[in-house]
Amino acid sequence: MNLHEYQSKELFSQFGVPTPKGKVATTPDEAYQIAQEIGGTVVVKAQVLTGGRGKAGGVKLAKSADEAKARASEILGMKIKGLTVNKVLIDPGADIKQEIYLAVTNDRAARRPLLMASAAGGMDIEQVNRETPDKIIREHVNPFLGLREYQARNLAAGIQLPHELWTQFIQIASNLYKCFIANDCTLAEINPLVITGAGTLIALDGKVTLDDNALMRHPDLVPLRDTQAEPIEETQAREAGLNFIKLDGNIGCMVNGAGLAMTTMDITMDIAKKMGIEGGGPANFLDVGGGAKADKVATALRIILSDPKVKAILMNIFGGITRGDEVARGVIQAMNEVQINVPLVVRLAGTNAEEGRKIIEEANIPNLQSAATLYEAAQKAVLAAKG
Repeated sequence: MNLHEYQSKELFSQFGVPTPKGKVATTPDEAYQIAQEIGGTVVVKAQVLTGGRGKAGGVKLAKSADEAKARASEILGMKIKGLTVNKVLIDPGADIKQEIYLAVTNDRAARRPLLMASAAGGMDIEQVNRETPDKIIREHVNPFLGLREYQARNLAAGIQLPHELWTQFIQIASNLYKCFIANDCTLAEINPLVITGAGTLIALDGKVTLDDNALMRHPDLVPLRDTQAEPIEETQAREAGLNFIKLDGNIGCMVNGAGLAMTTMDITMDIAKKMGIEGGGPANFLDVGGGAKADKVATALRIILSDPKVKAILMNIFGGITRGDEVARGVIQAMNEVQINVPLVVRLAGTNAEEGRKIIEEANIPNLQSAATLYEAAQKAVLAAKG
């Protein structure tokens, strides 16, 4: 779950990271009022969950309240990478002497949090990593010990930060790490963290990504989700308790278990490639979880079928606690509730799989067929999608 810049900086501020005292506006008149309150030069910044806002014209300076109103009028309603700008952040202008990058993320290979800093702040960090990786200073954090002061000093020294700013920097790095841990973040990023003309450090921009799986511990953060940037199918699936990710293929996949779902997707893609079928492969990742009852199957089918690119559906269920005959009855019941106009291939394995396949075959429903193995099911689905 990604937070907007203004939400990220509000979260940083709660943990003692210095941020500008800006406010959000949804209309040009609100932008005028906020700019008047702040006084002087302000920055009008589009609030959308994507990068490249400045290059797209979504970040503009304004030297007066009237100009802020005009800039907000230009930015509100514009589209940036397909996303409509509904809010702008009005921040006080800053006297920028130098820009720094500072972030905390998870290093999955090292299995621990990673602090990164770079003197090349304000730039796309991926570009810095590609072109000049030596400019990124890294410190892994032992999760049992937390961030130690010497590690923050190592970052300050590595980016050649003026020594008189080290105390401020160490405090900001420590507070950013506390924010990262306390909110179950997967990313807490300041880009840029600027040195002002007055010799202070302030986080001019912020980006926070929260771990969806930990949101039950943070009910206060759940309302911050902006679903505009995610496919509507993913929103519907989350509300139904399904794990769904939209992909680019033409075969809808419905599987119980994340590992089995990934295997199903891999085999389907492999078969499509071997057959030389362009656009063949999985249209989605969809894990229905431990059970495959009729209501859940029906919801999953509706979500899959909402994608016009889907030409066939592959359902792969391994029955452990869930019995194959129960799944088969659930599929047939769901097909009575959902209009399915594409072929549906069902592969059942595990408990009562044979009984389940028999139920499906004897139902004699058009567009519905069973398969004994995953390879057979994926082959049938690829051929069905091909037509």
